Amino acid sequence: MLESLEKMLAKGVDNSLLRFGLGKGYLDLGDNVKAAEHLQRCVGFDPKYSAAWKLLGKAQLAAGDRAAARAAWEQGITAAQAHGDKQAEKEMTVFLKKLDKTS
Repeated sequence: MLESLEKMLAKGVDNSLLRFGLGKGYLDLGDNVKAAEHLQRCVGFDPKYSAAWKLLGKAQLAAGDRAAARAAWEQGITAAQAHGDKQAEKEMTVFLKKLDKTS
């Protein structure tokens, strides 16, 4: 799947959905830095994409950047609240609480 998404990107297709797919794919493979790069581009295209903020925070935390993870989840909560995505809001709130406990 990643290979076909990378081919689309190479052909000039670039949008939030493609970047989300690439970010999730690289996150699943454990390539957290590459995942974060794609997810950052995703939220650049669509700042209201709460699922992308959630994964961006996970990728950044896994890459060792706690401050960036916190910022992503805080922005993600704002995005989720803006369009009533209660589940994503709840999940990112839990992630922030866990982050605070391990500080």
